[in-house]
Amino acid sequence: MDWIDCNGVALRFDLSGGGGRVLVLVHEMGGTLESWEHVLPVLAMGRRVLRYDTRGAGQSEKARGTLTFEAMADDLLGLLDALGIEEAVDLAGCAVGAGIALAFAARHPGRVARLVAMSPAIGVAPERREATLRFAAEVERAGMRAVLEESFAGSYPPEVRFDADHFRRFRARWLANDPQSYAVIYRMLAMAELEPSLAAIRCPVLVLAGTHDRLRPPKTVFPIAEILRAQRAVLPTGHFMATQTPGLVADAMLGFLNE
Repeated sequence: MDWIDCNGVALRFDLSGGGGRVLVLVHEMGGTLESWEHVLPVLAMGRRVLRYDTRGAGQSEKARGTLTFEAMADDLLGLLDALGIEEAVDLAGCAVGAGIALAFAARHPGRVARLVAMSPAIGVAPERREATLRFAAEVERAGMRAVLEESFAGSYPPEVRFDADHFRRFRARWLANDPQSYAVIYRMLAMAELEPSLAAIRCPVLVLAGTHDRLRPPKTVFPIAEILRAQRAVLPTGHFMATQTPGLVADAMLGFLNE
């Protein structure tokens, strides 16, 4: 692990593996670069893999004020430039991480070769905006533990708690989030309007949806795939699919990235 100051923010990152094209992994809201630890051994065979804690997450610099997907995408650009990675990368993201990946591909099309979007979160329906903002305010007021059960009911339901140790570690790590940073990112999602920019993405895209994902079920994910002219697949998994079903996710990703 290492840290770097780029684009006006300090980011923790890990670059592992060797050879081949670089694959960048962008974690979900509330996650960290460890969200990918169960798929990393497979994905890092024959390629370099870059993981990082996004602004406001994990051990990267905390977030205050307001944020946009565009700013988060430019954080990634700054990280790649600082590491001397100038060639087009493969890019994968989960949930809000997929939104960041899509924003990056729209803003910097020459820097992305292929993209995997897992349960992509690119905004909320207008009728859900006020409820989302209230949730963010509750996180900021009462902390992560106060909203854990409500959050995990949709994102990590009992049906996908296949590995008790994975769930235990994920839950404890999620509780360690900085509530103010989490609220900033939640408000970013509530106010985002990424959909108009998606048509500018030209690289091949795979969209993955989970049958047990109650936050971003297939019926809300596949319209995004239509805009992107993307390949799509439904897996028997949930919102945090790289943690919940790492084998299925790794197989789906490699099948697409190795085409």
